[in-house]
Amino acid sequence: MASALEDDDISTDDYYSLLNVRREATNDELKAAYRRLCMLYHPDKHRDPELKTQAEQLFNLVHEAYEVLSDPQARAIYDIYGKRGLDVDGWEVVERKRTPAEIREEYERLQAEREERRLQQRTNPKGTISVGIDATDLFDRYDEDYEDVAGGGVPHVEINRMHISQSIEAPLTTKDTAILSGSLSTHNGNGGGTINLALRRVTSAKGWGEIELGAGDTHGPLFGMKIFRNLTSRSFVTAQCGLQFSSRGVRPGVTTVLARHLDKNTMGYLQWRWGIQSSMNTSIVRDTKSSHFTFAVQLGIPHTFMMMSYQYKFQDDDQTKIKGSVKSGFFGTVVEYGAERKISRHSVLGATVSVGVPQGVSLKIKLNRASQTYFFPIHLTDELLPSAVFYATVGPLVFYLAIQQLIIRPYVRAQKEQDLEKQRESSASNIARKKQEAESAVLLMQESVRRIIEAEESRMGLIILNAWYGKFVTDNSRRHERAKVIDVTVPLQCLVKDSKLILTEATKSGLPGFYDPCVGEEKSLKVLYQFRGVMHQVLSGDAEPLRIPKQCKRARTAVNTFNS
Repeated sequence: MASALEDDDISTDDYYSLLNVRREATNDELKAAYRRLCMLYHPDKHRDPELKTQAEQLFNLVHEAYEVLSDPQARAIYDIYGKRGLDVDGWEVVERKRTPAEIREEYERLQAEREERRLQQRTNPKGTISVGIDATDLFDRYDEDYEDVAGGGVPHVEINRMHISQSIEAPLTTKDTAILSGSLSTHNGNGGGTINLALRRVTSAKGWGEIELGAGDTHGPLFGMKIFRNLTSRSFVTAQCGLQFSSRGVRPGVTTVLARHLDKNTMGYLQWRWGIQSSMNTSIVRDTKSSHFTFAVQLGIPHTFMMMSYQYKFQDDDQTKIKGSVKSGFFGTVVEYGAERKISRHSVLGATVSVGVPQGVSLKIKLNRASQTYFFPIHLTDELLPSAVFYATVGPLVFYLAIQQLIIRPYVRAQKEQDLEKQRESSASNIARKKQEAESAVLLMQESVRRIIEAEESRMGLIILNAWYGKFVTDNSRRHERAKVIDVTVPLQCLVKDSKLILTEATKSGLPGFYDPCVGEEKSLKVLYQFRGVMHQVLSGDAEPLRIPKQCKRARTAVNTFNS
């Protein structure tokens, strides 16, 4: 389980970084790091009253870190809850006699309870808006007979169908949930709506049951039941039955689905449906980190078909996916291809081109924004026209690139800057405190650093010539941005021991003499050092471990390499 320190706010002191030890550090490693810092910060070593006061504050902080990490129970709570868990309320959560493993189990149980209470306070709204557009006039107007039609000079594009649906969930108890949903649909001027209420109860860890009541102006009242049950750890079954009342009488329907894990990433499904549209369907779905594959066969009235689809997932920050599918049956054959991409923190935009016989060519655009879906199917032509396929493919791509450059990127950049500014404001007082502590630590290190340098020079060991920590600007396109770095030459030299500098895998802003000069931004550590009379340079990420000297990392011999 990830440490709570990773999610804690910036006011939390990272004790591991302060002592410069691994998160798996043994008691001997903790003791050695503690003794080293005690020798540096012990108040009795400083005669100046101001330095003595500063040393006492830092000494107490180091002592606090050691006391926590050397105590198994306190360390377990700190690893899970962060520094806040060490307060009185945090200690009351668990018994002192519990082992670290038991503390973690207790934490997971409390987290589950908090999550359950949080879910009970949410309605979890979901909605879909679909707008069908008939744009066949854009391509059919070029037919030879079209010129004889009055007004044929201007293409006619119209909205011929709309569908709106919305649902909300209201947890009643820890096991019972009410789901209210409704929808409105219209097609060529005719339409109707429905409203449904479902009550779901979790009967056990293996299953749940649901009762549904509905009414509409086109289909009449509806009564249905649904059951879900885990048969084994690798298989489950769902059964659904319903009664649809209308002017033509009662129409019953039954649907059963049996699913089984074929392997870690593959599911197999068998579906049987009886009612207005009876069918049998079998499908195999394989979902991995980099791809998604589906193969399905259905025998039914009136739909019998075979379908195969494949989706490739790029491993990038935008979660880009490209997909293609082919579906063939008694209705004809349809080939679809498309792509989708994350355009902001909560939004995903996708486009799919559908080419079929006898369906023609269509373009489907979908935008997912949080729990809302906006769908725009655009019917371009009833025939297979190369021009329609070309514009359906190229048009959305050109439009997306233009929107990306003119709207999306500026918006995301502005949003990021706004979030950073809020983070800086909320942490301003803590950063000021950390900066003062760092400056005090540097003053207290001066004498120790002088002795370390003398010892290292006598054996041609490791000398830190220059060291900077923060945000560096190296991209020419970002030269207008200002570098935000602090000089950490003295703190790094103070950490040198036996001609070696070893930094653990933790954020470097918590090291003695360091602080965060650019909250919320990516930081690096740049070091120019001399070892055996030869200068070297190394650049390390904020949370990357670092070991100096690196024999394979020889730097330029010019000091001006540190221009930022």
